[in-house]
Formats: sequence, C-alpha cells, structure tokens
Amino acid sequence: MPIRAVFIDKDGTLIRDVSYNVDPAGIELMPGALEALTSLARSGFAPVVVSNQPGVGLGYFTAGALAGVECRVRELLAAGGVRLLGCYFCPHAPAAPGGVAACGCRKPAPGLLLQAARDHDIDLAASWMVGDILDDVEAGRAAGCRTVLVDTGGETEWRRSPARTPHAIVNDLSDAARIIGFSADGMTHERWAL
Repeated sequence: MPIRAVFIDKDGTLIRDVSYNVDPAGIELMPGALEALTSLARSGFAPVVVSNQPGVGLGYFTAGALAGVECRVRELLAAGGVRLLGCYFCPHAPAAPGGVAACGCRKPAPGLLLQAARDHDIDLAASWMVGDILDDVEAGRAAGCRTVLVDTGGETEWRRSPARTPHAIVNDLSDAARIIGFSADGMTHERWAL
C-alpha cells in the first residue's frame, strides 16, 4: 500500500539554519519540530528529509560528512519516538547565474522527492512538501505534492509563479503539521489556506 509522506527541507525548516554546518554537535531542531513530526506520524504521514547540500559540490565538505548530519537528525527525532523514512541530499553546486542546473535533484527540481517515492512506494498526490523557500514549493508541486511554505525568513527573492505558489504559508513547522493533519481528516483550515 502506498505511503503518505511529508517531505521536509532540512536547513531552516527542520533544523536551525547554520550555513554549511556538518558538525553533528551543531545540529539543533527548530522549536516545535519534534512535536510537529510526532503529530504528523500520528496522522499517518512518514517524514522524509530532502535537502540541497551545495557545500559538497563547492568543495566545502565531503559527501561522507552528510552521514554524520543524517545520523544526528535521526538521533534527535528518535529521542521523541519519530522515525525518518529517509534522508535525501543533493550534493551539487548551484548553476552559475543564468545557467542550467547540472542535475535533476537540486530543488527546485523534484528529483529528490521522485527518488524517495520510488524507493519507498510513496503516493505523491497524497503527500506534502514543507520548506522555507519557494524552491521547496516548486519541487513539491513538480512532484505532484501539496505544499506549505514555512515563512521563517529563508525566502528573500519571492519570485512568484503558479509553480512557486504554496498551498499554505505558515510561521512554523507546528502550524504546517496542523494544516496537514486537517487535510488528512478531509478538512481545510481557512486561516492558513491561500
């Protein structure tokens, strides 16, 4: 039976955004993140982390360093009884300004979500993408998911288009979990819906 997932951006959404941090000791969950993921799991959604990690492609750290980050995130979540279904990282550097991305996995491309769906039999139409920038929203929509933008200040360009319009905008992951939980019950919450 296909799985319903919540794809979650890592930096600025699930954990505090510290640029190019691969030190497991410096990994901290965002306030309310553990409770939000616990609520999502109770609503029948499996959490999957999807994250651009350009530091690998830029030579700031190795792809192997991401294993420690993943381990620490899993450890922090497991302490609250939450099990990640998967962690997917794009190691490629961003395209040069005006250039074309060299891969299909760097968000806003949907490659990470599509790979996770293949690996875990995820029903993309019944799943959500939650992130703090519109590239996350675009990746989710391109994969066929509903989307939530967590507006914590990560988005600075606000280049809007239908592909980059979230289904909802919220202040934190807890609010995102409530919206997704309402949807699982067949309800909508007008306060957050666009």
